[in-house]
Order: sequence, then C-alpha cells, then structure tokens
Amino acid sequence: MNITLSRVTDFHNLGKLWRDLETRTDASFFQSWAWTGCLAEERFSDPVLLVAENNERICGLALFNQTRGYLGLPTLWLGETGDPSRDDIFVEHNGVLVERSFSEMLIPACLEAAQHNAIDGDTRHFPRVIRLSGIPDQHVAALRSNASAVRVRATRLAPFVDIDSLRRSGRTVLATISRNTRYQIRRSERRYATTGPLAIVRARCIEQAQHFLDELVQLHQSHWRSRGRPGAFSNPKFVRFHRTLIDRAFSSGGTDLLKVTAGDQIIGYLYNLRHHGCISSYQSGFNYRVFEPHQKPGLTCHHVAMELYFAEGAHTYDFLAGSDQYKLSFSTDAVRLHWIDVWPRSLRGTMSRNLEEISRRVLGDRRLKDDPRAAVGIL
Repeated sequence: MNITLSRVTDFHNLGKLWRDLETRTDASFFQSWAWTGCLAEERFSDPVLLVAENNERICGLALFNQTRGYLGLPTLWLGETGDPSRDDIFVEHNGVLVERSFSEMLIPACLEAAQHNAIDGDTRHFPRVIRLSGIPDQHVAALRSNASAVRVRATRLAPFVDIDSLRRSGRTVLATISRNTRYQIRRSERRYATTGPLAIVRARCIEQAQHFLDELVQLHQSHWRSRGRPGAFSNPKFVRFHRTLIDRAFSSGGTDLLKVTAGDQIIGYLYNLRHHGCISSYQSGFNYRVFEPHQKPGLTCHHVAMELYFAEGAHTYDFLAGSDQYKLSFSTDAVRLHWIDVWPRSLRGTMSRNLEEISRRVLGDRRLKDDPRAAVGIL
C-alpha cells in the first residue's frame, strides 16, 4: 500500500478520480464529490490531497485544507477549511473515502499518513494536528489504535429512521413512535385538512428547486430571527454554497426540495440530500405565521416526506446530528458522530494542545458555540 500527500493543482481531474472511487465505497453524501468538490477550489486556501494506492489502483482519497495553528504547528482539516465563515455548512458523516474491501485496515493507515507523511516529498515538516468533524465510531477506533493523542471535542447522536426495517416488518412510519407523538401528528393533519387536502410537491427542475429554496429561506430566517437568532442562512457564503450545490447535484438526484401544503396553504419546505437510498434531512423552513392551535408544521412535513420516501423505496431517513425532541420521537435508531483533534505525542504537540485548551476554556470554541446545530457540551 502506497499513501502519498500532495497539494492539489487540478480540481477537475481530482473530481474524476473521486467519482470513480465513490462507485466502490459506502460513502455518505458528505463524502461525495458533489459535496466535497462544491466550490472547493475557492474554499480551500491550501488544499492537500491524500491518495492511497494498491497496485496502482486508487483505494483511498481524502481532501484536507492546511492551516497554521498555535506555535506554527500545521493543522489539516478533513473536508473543512478552518475558516468558520465557510465551515458553517456543517459536515457530518465525514471521513476518509475508502474502497469498501479495504476500509478496516486502510482508515488507520490513511490517518497516520496524514499526520506524519511529507507533502510533495518535502521532508522539512513537523507532525501535524488533524481536525476531524462529524466522523463515525469507525474512524475514532482507528485513531485510538495508533500512537497519537486524541481529544474528543464533542460527540453527538445522529438519529435516523430505518425505513428498510419498517418495510420488511410491514409497519408504517408512525408504528414505532410514541402514542403521544402519533396523536399529535394525526391531530395536526386533521386540522390542516380543514383548509384543504395535504399534498407534497417535489421540485422538478433546478429553477423550481432554487425557488423552493428561496421560500424555505424566508420561512427559516423569519422563525429564527423571531427567537433572536441569526438563522443558518444569514451567512452569504452558506447560501452561495447551497445554491451551487443544488446546481451541481440536482440533476443526479442528490438534492431534493419538497413543499408541503394543505390546499392553498403552505405548511413548509424541506431541503434534503439523497445518496444511495439514504435521505439526509438537512434544512427546513416551516410556516408558523398562519397556523391554529395543535397544528404542528414540522412534525407534519417530516411525516408526509417520510411517507413519500417510504413509497419510493428509500433505505433511511437521517435527521443528522442533534438530539432535538422531534428527531428522537421519529427515529428508530441512531449513530454517534464525533468532533475530534488528533495531536502528535511530542513536546511541541503537548504545548500546543495545552495552549489551545486554555484558549478554548477562556474564549469558548466558537465554531461549535456559534453553530445552532452544534454540540452544547465538550467531552
């Protein structure tokens, strides 16, 4: 196995290599080139590519951005830039892209190489800090097996609905939720039905998808501003990323914009990501301006959407990271995602780690603190 690190000079060619490897992996949408390559050339100031080859066949890829941390120690950010204004897109289900037949042994080797191998053959380098966000248990286990120091910044549950399991057992989407939540959903849908029949509409072209996003943003921002929060779409870079992502991924089915209505009344919009039968519920905008008591726009929209995906043969409906009550109410299972730093076991690394820990305790980790979807606790 040969693992190399190099600076990226040709994103077009990298996209071809990435998409080819994708076909041989069990990657999430957040590891796909649709997501990773979106505005990558301008977002990553010092992009570093890890390539793992076996008999001249690429079996592992990872795209990092390199920055300088405390005491000048280089830091590699997996799938992120290190710039909070660009990283609030909030990557999850992140990790090294590896061919499924090599995953168990290749992940630790790639992470070890990212920390210690020379970039472009330059041997004048220090061991690096690796910053990993939203990675699964498998990557954490791989890191604990080597000689590096691992600091877990946060661990969060990512609840999901196992649609395949429901389908095989002959159960409905509502079958596994609590009696109280089931009652709330049915009561809400009855109230909406007095206005007109419930319907869900999927954007059928890029132009309509962008229009749905416009409407979603208005509802989303109105709700969060009413609560004294800026809202996810207050950052123009966040908005531009997702407009570009829709343009890039809509035709292949990677982005899915849905509108839920009751007659002429809009209940809400959902912005979902689709990849290999997994639906990731990424963003939403619900109409709280016109509703009656007991109407639940969020619960109603998610239920109607899950019924649609159930009928279409989707495998899972992933609520992504966060322990919000509505996510836990719907979910049948959950995985753990981790936000971690990997430090070299050296004096320089220890000094840098201690300085960052002091700074974090005094100032707070703003990247996690400012993100409304981020963890509230540091483990």
